[in-house]
Amino acid sequence: MAQELATLARQTADRLAEEHVGVVVAAVADGAVEIRGAGSTGTREGRTPGPDTLFEIGSVTKPFTALALARLASAGTAGLDEPLADLLPAGTAVPSRDGRQISLEHLATHTSGLPRLPRGTLRPALLGRTKADPYAHCTADSLLSGLARTRLGAVPGKRFRYSNLGAGLLGLALAHRAGTDYESLITREICAPLGMTDTVVTVDGARSGRCAQGHARRGRPVPPWHLSDLAGAGALRSTATDLVAFVRAQLDGGPEGLAEAIRLSRTVERRTSPFAWVHLGWMAHRLHPRQGAHLQIWHNGGTGGFSSFVGFDPEKRLAVIALGNTSRRPVDGPAFDLLRTLQQERASAPH
Repeated sequence: MAQELATLARQTADRLAEEHVGVVVAAVADGAVEIRGAGSTGTREGRTPGPDTLFEIGSVTKPFTALALARLASAGTAGLDEPLADLLPAGTAVPSRDGRQISLEHLATHTSGLPRLPRGTLRPALLGRTKADPYAHCTADSLLSGLARTRLGAVPGKRFRYSNLGAGLLGLALAHRAGTDYESLITREICAPLGMTDTVVTVDGARSGRCAQGHARRGRPVPPWHLSDLAGAGALRSTATDLVAFVRAQLDGGPEGLAEAIRLSRTVERRTSPFAWVHLGWMAHRLHPRQGAHLQIWHNGGTGGFSSFVGFDPEKRLAVIALGNTSRRPVDGPAFDLLRTLQQERASAPH
């Protein structure tokens, strides 16, 4: 299986490199892991990206934020049904609708009724002031001020509506409850227990030399994104090595304490269609029976210069990670293809 896994990972990396500046693809099956890079980091040295190259992972940050919620909930520090208002600074005005308050679970499952973006985000972008770094102005003060003037599009808990604002507010609220900042919260609750040393918000000098350069749709280098206090929606940088550790915990349960949180995160399930649903932080669906009815749990991400994907099947203990350093085209398609191929081969293998 290891040789076949290596071939499939390399083929997917080569396929993606035709449309991206550089990519790293990781394939996980049982205890075997194959990580393959192709193309270029886009930096002055022009190296091929590898297992320890840092990429912006964008919205793949959201499963980390939601798992931090599950960790605090498992420890009794926060409750899934606890109102968002209870975790924000005293006096913060939080919108409600029909007498229903926004809970932490609503934020983690995109059922809060909040809009996709923070209030006031689009106008600066349209005026060209934040085009290169559109969320840099999203400080806690601006987010909470805008929240007070936000109207909910649905009663909390009633409708799925993907929201960067909701995920960012969840990260902000959890960090406030924990008495720390978002990056420190994720390090303490998730990265340290899993030995993930390169999953960070702020890239220091020691790591900067391993960062891929992001590129826009036409291959033009672009500066990195900074999400300020909206960090929980998409501020993390990571490596294939670290993300393999993250998905292995999803497949195997992880260390004591974290395992309970992982179980809790997947116990919560909100349907978005007859064949799809959302867990805490994860999207999920089953393929059509003609495609094997395989389970796929996943999240993708994108920033101004990067594209990312993490997907896994806990039933067959398979996972795929894809990281690219251009926003020209998402890495999702080939990554989903690889995950489905692994599932089909596992299903057809003799037992």
